[in-house]
Amino acid sequence: MKKIIFTEKAPAPIGPYNQAVLMGNTLYTSGQIAINPENGELVTNNIQAETQQVMQNMKAVLEAAGMTFENVVKSTIFITNMNDFGAINTVYGSYFDEVTAPARETVQVAALPKNVNVEISMIAYL
Repeated sequence: MKKIIFTEKAPAPIGPYNQAVLMGNTLYTSGQIAINPENGELVTNNIQAETQQVMQNMKAVLEAAGMTFENVVKSTIFITNMNDFGAINTVYGSYFDEVTAPARETVQVAALPKNVNVEISMIAYL
């Protein structure tokens, strides 16, 4: 049975989608961008702070589903500038144990919603 996951500790959806959907033991998250859920403002002053906000938003979504980053089996990172990859990877990597880190791809795209620089989605398994 499909269960919609929602938390006020992450940005509310800005379109016809949900923060995440739990289907059985598998959680499918929507992409998170660097919107601060407390004030609705974008965090884009630097790529590290932006990535940190994205990961905090994702952490809140995972927690709302009763999971942690340890449950993540797949991540997708969309970035607008591959030159930012190193800085994004450093922040992203701080949330995972390298030995048990999920599968992942990183893709450079022409643009992202609200002109952010990074968006991350995940699949997790309970």
